[in-house]
Amino acid sequence: MKAVKLREGIYWVGAIDWSIRNFHGYITDQGTTYNAYLIIDEKITLIDTVKAPFAEEMLERIRSIVPVEKIDVVISNHVEMDHSGSLPRIMELCPNASIYTSTPNGVKGLTAHYGASDKYIPAASGDQISLGKRTLHFTGTPMLHWPDNMVTYCPEEKILFSNDAFGQHLATTERLETQLPLHTVLEGAKGYYANIIMCYGRQAAAAWKVVKGLDVEMIAPSHGLVWTDHISDILDAYETWSSKDPETGAVIVYDSMWHSTEKMALTITDAFKAAGVEAHLFDMKANDWSKIMPFVLTNKYIAVGSPTLNNQMMPTVAAFLCYLKGLSPKNREVFAFGSYGWGGQSIGQIAKELEECGFHKCLDDIRIQYIPSQEQLDGITQKVTELIGK
Repeated sequence: MKAVKLREGIYWVGAIDWSIRNFHGYITDQGTTYNAYLIIDEKITLIDTVKAPFAEEMLERIRSIVPVEKIDVVISNHVEMDHSGSLPRIMELCPNASIYTSTPNGVKGLTAHYGASDKYIPAASGDQISLGKRTLHFTGTPMLHWPDNMVTYCPEEKILFSNDAFGQHLATTERLETQLPLHTVLEGAKGYYANIIMCYGRQAAAAWKVVKGLDVEMIAPSHGLVWTDHISDILDAYETWSSKDPETGAVIVYDSMWHSTEKMALTITDAFKAAGVEAHLFDMKANDWSKIMPFVLTNKYIAVGSPTLNNQMMPTVAAFLCYLKGLSPKNREVFAFGSYGWGGQSIGQIAKELEECGFHKCLDDIRIQYIPSQEQLDGITQKVTELIGK
């Protein structure tokens, strides 16, 4: 396995995880990469490492350029183990290497994971180090998405090593976003943002502002492809996702036992469409919640439905709402719906969960006992039509 040259003296030396299909509950059906970068200068520098099982893959790529033992500096932009997992191996092979990490949380995090070391050097926002011909500048980006996160900028090369910002979970032999269709990479970035970054929108907006203030010709994230020709596209996307509330669009999520709640969901979907609102329907028996989140990211209305099972909502719907609450999208218009046989507790439970997400309830709960009649379905259509007409 060989390193991939990005610039003269700068290489990708990461690893490709073709098989991973779940990343903390986020379905990664296209795998991912763990990106590490090697800079050849007077001080040979490694920026981040890879997940521990992939250490030898990274080391083999480094050795295709230089003996690993010659590394002088390691930059740990993020403590999470998909980025720092191979650090103990690097420390073993390079006992004299200095390890720069954010202060105080990077030092605390590395110590908690791998033990104390006098090789950890605290890096505060504004600090910089010289590698020889090049310098590296550090900027803290806390809670994007851990307290320790930081990014590293090389002004001489106009490269931002952006850590988790601007990444995608895509396993591919290509290394640059120009080598795949742009829509494929942007969809990957959108899914990544929706499932990992969305709850840190304020921090993402701050990161976007940092990048906009730099002279950047390349963004090298910790997952996925390196941005070169389409930097403005990913920056515009991050600005939209982190700073602007959705103005239209509807997401309808449901599960059903005997098709009654399904009939309600289909009616709601058709009503939104008839009112001129793009609608996206998701049956939780057939869809994973992480695949729904990119639609939640960019749509204004969320309708969630379930029948009542054993005095509760369906487990699939409960799981979706738990995941949704953790990602904390803001300023959505929501309502609950569902059919029931006798108790009907599920609809109120959904409404309560949506309220605890901080959403605005735009319609009263829609409850129908047993099988909805055409008259009842027509009533749902009227409610949605009136909602959009307000």
